[in-house]
Amino acid sequence: MSLDQLNSVKQQQEARLEQLTAQYHQLRAVSARLSTARSSLDSIPVNGTGEGREIMIPLTESLYAPGKIVDPNKVLVELGAGFFVEKSAKDAIKVLERKGKVVDANSDNVMVAAEASSRNVQAVQQAMQGKMMEIQARQQGISYKNKMEGMKQ
Repeated sequence: MSLDQLNSVKQQQEARLEQLTAQYHQLRAVSARLSTARSSLDSIPVNGTGEGREIMIPLTESLYAPGKIVDPNKVLVELGAGFFVEKSAKDAIKVLERKGKVVDANSDNVMVAAEASSRNVQAVQQAMQGKMMEIQARQQGISYKNKMEGMKQ
């Protein structure tokens, strides 16, 4: 491969590595949110003492409204794509754990792909260095040959 072709391959692999890294960070953020949701559910007593407890209800990521828990054993869980289902706190925790396992498995897969892409970038860089050394040696050989021919005259 030519140096230009190697450089093109390197740029493609670097772009892929950046995408995989961003995807990994997104998956880790989702995992953290699921863990926070589970911790929040664990902190609400379901034996009746959680009833009437004051909480802050998120309206957006930066806007909250005060509210009270009516039934601590009934929560809405997002299944995905904006669909919610009412579950008991115990069942909601199970849903969050399942989602967490899927997210963790996906992030592991993305990490493996990112590591492979990183190794590819390194291999291409080494190939480029070898090609540059080859070009440099060829140029030095030509220069030496020309110098020797100039001395014969």
